[in-house]
Parts: sequence; C-alpha cells; structure tokens
Amino acid sequence: MASSGVKGDSYRCYLHGEGEKNTKWRYGAPPNYGAVNKLFEEGRTKIWPPGSLEEQVQNLVKTWEMEMFHKTRDEDFKASDPKKYTFSLNGRKAVSLEEKRKLGGGYNSLLQTSLPDEFRCYNPAEETVDSAHRAFTTAFPRGFALEILHVYSGPPLIVYKFRHWGYMDGPFKGHAPTGEKVELFGMANFELDEHGKIVKVEFFFDRGELLGGLLKGTSFDSSSKEAALACPFLRKHRVAS
Repeated sequence: MASSGVKGDSYRCYLHGEGEKNTKWRYGAPPNYGAVNKLFEEGRTKIWPPGSLEEQVQNLVKTWEMEMFHKTRDEDFKASDPKKYTFSLNGRKAVSLEEKRKLGGGYNSLLQTSLPDEFRCYNPAEETVDSAHRAFTTAFPRGFALEILHVYSGPPLIVYKFRHWGYMDGPFKGHAPTGEKVELFGMANFELDEHGKIVKVEFFFDRGELLGGLLKGTSFDSSSKEAALACPFLRKHRVAS
C-alpha cells in the first residue's frame, strides 16, 4: 500500500520522482496539494501513528484520488491495475476504468444519480471532467480534504469510514459562497490484488450532504433558486435567499 514520507508530498505516492518523469499529467504538470494538505492538517479529527494501518489506508486513498484524476494514461497508474479495475457507487453496477471515464471521471463519477434531470441539483450528465473540476475548485479554493475515520478491515479487502470537508469560499452553480464548512461522510471498500494494486472500489454515501451545503448560498438569479428548490433535499431544508 501507499506509504508516508513521499518526497514532495507527505501523503501521496507516485506524484514526484524518477518514476514519474514520463507521466502524462492532465494539466501538464504534477498537481500541488499544498493548500489542501494545510486544510487537512488543521481540520482533521484523527492523527494516526506513523506506519499504522489507518495511516497506510489514508495515504493509499489520497494516492488513488490523485492518480485517478490527474494521470491520463493507463500505463502511468501505479496504485491501481487499470486492466482489472472496477468502480461502483451506492450499489450500482460496477464499471471499468474506461466506462468510468465516459461518466466524466472525477466528481462526475462520484455524483451519479438516478433522479430525473429536472430534480438534479447537480447534473453529472451535463458536466465534463474539466467543468466539474472548475466548479468544485472554485467553490473550495482551499481544497476538499479527506481523512480516514475508521478502518474496519485491512488488505486485501479494505473497509473504511471517511470524512471529506472544505470551506465554501467561492460560488457554486449560481449560488454565492457561504464561507461555511461543508462535510461529507461515507463508507468505502477497496480490494487489492496479490501485488497490492487496487482492483475494485465501492463507495457508499449520500451526495445530498455535499450538494445541500453548496446550494445554501443566495441564488444569483431566480432561475437558480427555482432549480435549487426543485431538489428534494433542498426543498426539505430550504435554501437561504
């Protein structure tokens, strides 16, 4: 599994070094996680001992996120086996890496929904990997940090509880920033093969936890407000205006 103490980033493997000199990065260079690492260190609720299972799982998940979004070629993946890899969300049918990319990758694959279009607070079918990235990095300029809260079983089948959080310091989909902390809690399963590569990922969480926090801000126009209130989650909690 990914280990700590990686040169250039304390929490992610396969980001810098000789092994990445030929890596093709989505935005032309390795990403800089300085801001989100600061957010993580200031806001985490758990500090796991160096070398512990929890620390190793946390670093593995951070490395997986980095590679899945920022590396564009299968041959550059080191934490996962792209030929065997499958992904599923909330019990949906598992998809291959290529099928996941067709869903839009990144945030889009993690925000899939079966709701009709008119009830979608955020519609991944209308977003690209780049437009989704812009939307969420604009809303969370300090980043969207991740911590592992509990590890229920170790490899080869890792089961863990996680927390994601960030501060909405920027606008999102026609809604003004609130400056408030937005949190998302969930569970995930990662299955590793005999070589320690990730071959299966399953996530379980309520996307309304994330979107509800992002759509609380004042709408820039009435159509945005109407669209927000069409969302069942936001009808229940009412959007500030």
